[in-house]
Amino acid sequence: MKSRICTTLIASAVLPLALAAQTTTSASAAPAHAASTSPVADALRQMQQRFGRILVAAAEAMPAEKYNYRPTPAQMSFAQIQVHLANEGNDQLCSKTAGVPAPQRSAVDSTMTKDQLVARLRETFQFCEQAFAKLDDSKLTEPIQLFGPNPFTRAAAILITVGDWADHYSQEANYLRLNGVLPPTAQPRSM
Repeated sequence: MKSRICTTLIASAVLPLALAAQTTTSASAAPAHAASTSPVADALRQMQQRFGRILVAAAEAMPAEKYNYRPTPAQMSFAQIQVHLANEGNDQLCSKTAGVPAPQRSAVDSTMTKDQLVARLRETFQFCEQAFAKLDDSKLTEPIQLFGPNPFTRAAAILITVGDWADHYSQEANYLRLNGVLPPTAQPRSM
């Protein structure tokens, strides 16, 4: 009984010191990160990387013979989604959001091959990455002409851009599932 009490007393005295030493070591080993001066622009760049990766992966995952697939006649075909992202989506949204000129390239259409559409999609996400590289939060309230006669703030354009990517990825993920293909974000992660 006495040995149990002694062990408990020693553990009670030593454990807090060991935990304090561990906490101090962990805190001093952790790299010091300065707070971002442009958290919105940084978040946009992170979203551009994520959606660039998964939208291209979805375009690659759909079999070429299914590019004309559409769940109902009223919906865009899978190929038309790629065309929209390439023509009006990425080049125009990223250009206007970042305040840089859009690339001058020929428009793509849904008669192009899967490989051509995937290649263009990659190019447009590369343009978005370049366009957003120097973007910061200093002009979030600046009005920009996105579409239509009414201006949007740059902050609203950022949200619209990310929302557009999320909307089209969701669409593509459903089209893939309806064709027996597991979408990129549903794939098991390798450890």
